[in-house]
Amino acid sequence: MKKLLSFAIGILLLCGALFGCNKLLNQKANDGGNKTLTIYNWGDYIDPQLITKFEHETGYHVDYETFDSNEAMLTKIRQGGTHYDIAVPSEYTIQRMKKEHLLEPIDHRKLPNLKYIDPQFLNLSFDRHNRYSIPYFWGTLGIVYNDQKVSRKDVSHWRQLWSPKLKNNIMMIDSARDAMAVALITQHHSVNTTNAKELREAADKLDQLTPNIKAVIADEMKMYMEQNEAAVGITYSGEASEMIDANSHLHYIVPSEGSNIWFDNMVIPKTAKNKKAAYAFLNFMLDPKNAAQNAEYIGYATPNKAAKKYLPKSVTSNQAFYPPKQTMKHLQVYHDLPLKDIGTYNDLFLEFKMFKK
Repeated sequence: MKKLLSFAIGILLLCGALFGCNKLLNQKANDGGNKTLTIYNWGDYIDPQLITKFEHETGYHVDYETFDSNEAMLTKIRQGGTHYDIAVPSEYTIQRMKKEHLLEPIDHRKLPNLKYIDPQFLNLSFDRHNRYSIPYFWGTLGIVYNDQKVSRKDVSHWRQLWSPKLKNNIMMIDSARDAMAVALITQHHSVNTTNAKELREAADKLDQLTPNIKAVIADEMKMYMEQNEAAVGITYSGEASEMIDANSHLHYIVPSEGSNIWFDNMVIPKTAKNKKAAYAFLNFMLDPKNAAQNAEYIGYATPNKAAKKYLPKSVTSNQAFYPPKQTMKHLQVYHDLPLKDIGTYNDLFLEFKMFKK
């Protein structure tokens, strides 16, 4: 009996030791004891050399995965199959992730390099006081045009896109919010309206653009515009930057009457396993030299004010990608609309695409 009792006590002690060891390991992992950082970002949205540099400077190994839409990213994080330490959603998705309690609050005390971010990109409506996100890149929706086919003065404003001169000569981005935004702004409405009358008017206006639409298209627009297949493309500033690099006859305009301004920010998902590494990476990317290197590689505008001195003057003085204050004050941020209203936008855009066919 004593032997049995001693054996039982031994088992209990062993279990206790194992439990304590497991708890310690979990604590070490949560405290950043493991050396792997898992990042979830848009495709081709970071200079690969910066990942190598981060690994060399910190000793962390980076697992890097990519997504092609906010919706795909959100679905995977909701499922929780992979515990990402860093993700890079857009502004309206950050709003949704906050509502669903998917994000870890950011401790600004751990980010001394946050001081380099231009104040105009902090404390924005989608994340007051940047409690859950840190600026990464920003950009605009605008007009890219080919000077061999059309002059700048003929495409400087959204309303000019309805001109018969552009018949079958416009590439439209395949995005309900962006296509509807063009029509809404033309009619002096908010890009976030949920008013049924305003949305119907915008949809009717969009339908009137149909004769000028050559194609409703996504990533392929870059190739077609670079190959002089159309006079005009409605696209994002970063996409336009790549097109311009490939074809000197292409130029980009943000209409002064207004457009969409978007923001991609870095966040720490609630399920992150290595928060210590996540903060190290955030602070690393906020370093002005690293931010400048990343901006030059990607072609998007950096919110890092101190980084601009490391970028070519030809980039930072380009008002197409760093618009003047007069234009900036007319730019609108997309809000995370209720699902029924998102459905309305999608349905009206689908009608437009079907009408086009």
